[in-house]
Amino acid sequence: MEFLRTLPGDDVRQIMWRFADRFDLQMAVQSARSIARTVVARLVADGARNTHDWTEQKARLLDAFDASGLTSIYMDPHQGGFIEGPKNLALALVAFELAWVDGGAATGSLAGNLALAPIHEKGTPEQRDHYMSLCVPPQPGDDRKVWRGAFALTEPLPFVGVDTGVLAGRMRVAEWKDGEEPLLKVDKRGRFITNMPFADFVTAAVDSGDERIKGSCMVILERNDPGIFDAGSMTLKMVHQLSATSDPVISVTVPASRIIGGYTVQDGVIVPNFSHAEIIGAVFHRTRIPVGIMTAAKLLSAVEPVIRYHRQRFRGGDGEPGSPRHDLGIQQKEDALHRLVDVWAMGEAAASLGFDAARKADLFDPMERAREEFFAAEGITGGRAQLMALRKKQDQAVELVAERAKGPDGRNDARIAELESDLLAASQVLDAELNVIIPACKLWNTGQGATMMREAVSLVGGYGITEDCPGFLGHKWMDAQLEATYEGPEAVQRRHLTATMTNPVFLAQMRGWIEELGRIAAEKPGMGACSLASAMRLWLWSLDYLAASKDAEGRKLYHNKRQGVTFPLADALCWLLAARCLIADVLALEENGPMNPVVAEGLEGMLQFYRDVAAVQCARAAGEASRVCTELVYGYHCHPDCGGACCTESGPDAEVFAGSVRFSELRAAVDGCLSGSRLAKDRAARALTQVMIPEALDYPL
Repeated sequence: MEFLRTLPGDDVRQIMWRFADRFDLQMAVQSARSIARTVVARLVADGARNTHDWTEQKARLLDAFDASGLTSIYMDPHQGGFIEGPKNLALALVAFELAWVDGGAATGSLAGNLALAPIHEKGTPEQRDHYMSLCVPPQPGDDRKVWRGAFALTEPLPFVGVDTGVLAGRMRVAEWKDGEEPLLKVDKRGRFITNMPFADFVTAAVDSGDERIKGSCMVILERNDPGIFDAGSMTLKMVHQLSATSDPVISVTVPASRIIGGYTVQDGVIVPNFSHAEIIGAVFHRTRIPVGIMTAAKLLSAVEPVIRYHRQRFRGGDGEPGSPRHDLGIQQKEDALHRLVDVWAMGEAAASLGFDAARKADLFDPMERAREEFFAAEGITGGRAQLMALRKKQDQAVELVAERAKGPDGRNDARIAELESDLLAASQVLDAELNVIIPACKLWNTGQGATMMREAVSLVGGYGITEDCPGFLGHKWMDAQLEATYEGPEAVQRRHLTATMTNPVFLAQMRGWIEELGRIAAEKPGMGACSLASAMRLWLWSLDYLAASKDAEGRKLYHNKRQGVTFPLADALCWLLAARCLIADVLALEENGPMNPVVAEGLEGMLQFYRDVAAVQCARAAGEASRVCTELVYGYHCHPDCGGACCTESGPDAEVFAGSVRFSELRAAVDGCLSGSRLAKDRAARALTQVMIPEALDYPL
């Protein structure tokens, strides 16, 4: 059997993450990597993370981002950028490369884009072109300063992160002369706002403090506006010190044209076209993806340093070159190998889930724009009216999903084409999936990723919590804790999933994936597709059961206030989604790898390793889902009066509840499908002892 020869390189990643045909994205990756492994790595190695202040040393990052083109990556070509079309995958790839070395540097790069995101998503065309162009670095001969922005949402003091509907900002009419544009007085305080120490403008969420202004909105505030624009005190972070974070105090007067998305005047009242909730909903729907990708990068970046540490651990002591002790070191022990396989497998699954979300967000962006134009042309305004219009097409969307899921022999291509031509039906399919996989990416990658980063640190022992740890693993472990709270902590993501994972369109997709995984399992056994399909089937049954059942006290089980039910079920789903995306990436490598001469050499060993890693991750996902479903399905029933039979090998004879037989059958199927998963882990572990790694890391330490 051929083993893994080398660690996966760019050619492998481009195939798995589907940008082998995108030269613009490949160049963006190289630009981000060159900055990460030189400027960023040197800052970390020189101790720049040891201060909270934004220093001249750290400010070199901004110049490096400008010079490499990263500052312009969010802009369209006519605004000074270089990537045409949606940028979700581009931003995710850049975040991955920067976070490979340091999460704070990645956050600093993303924060400027986050400041522009409200303008990009919901701003007027004039606002969009004006501010996007200002934030592009000047070209040679262009005598101007590049603008930088910050994003200030809620974060009210002292109730940080409590409720995104409670805004620590108020807007009032300062002056409104007849026939002239109103002037608005905006007061905004924030906490934990990135980029504030050097921000030229802020996109701030504010609520009305005046009866002449209706509701909430987001507004653009500039440093030179009349009033106070104070970056405030620096946040005393223990992590992400390469990003500039402070607690601003702003009180300025601005023209009403700064309201993002514009406004109308109705009966003497200023009515913003978009509430702050509508804007941040559109923004966070996409910007959560790169944050999830950042933690995935940390996990994958830990693999090489851990292998190097393990192999060199005993060199210089007993054991001559060529002996197992000298060549393998700690890799002689199965425990260390198996634990590293778990780290690698989770990193791959997290990256697969994140990049799948990014690619699909790119596909959905033009569909969403077209849908908005359709609603405007039809006079369908307001969220409720638009939702009703979409619901009328829900059956067609479900049918489209079902037709696509059929095998090649049973698919009706003519009907698929007909359904795909219906914008409202077709867009619902992608929208329903994104409404699940985006919060899943943010929740699972950062939450489970932070836990697994602790495992990576433990694999290098006490060295892991020193400043000179190879690969900065200790820093990455600590940084991951913060990433789990960015753009909504875990409870926010679980709440989102609770509402979206019951969408009939998404559930139809789940059923389609089960069929697809069944075909994969039949054609390509050993990848874990069988165990994953069985676990998905168990999860769907459990969801149906919980939605229709009550607990022993007669209370409804699946309810937005029963977070002891809904949140664990959401967590279980995330495991399944990530594993499925990993299988899809391995299949993409298998299909397209032979056509790349660099990848083709040694491809069989690479594929065998990835099949084994997929099997390992699917087994873990199936086990987690099975555990959660069992606790939820059985846990809300009273324990049967079995006279102690539960403590015997036979267990209780009586059925605990109606349907328990079917649940037991489904769970037994999951258990049986785990056959071979530990053999796959053994093979993957052995591959770790064979793989070649570079002599030294390509960045300091």
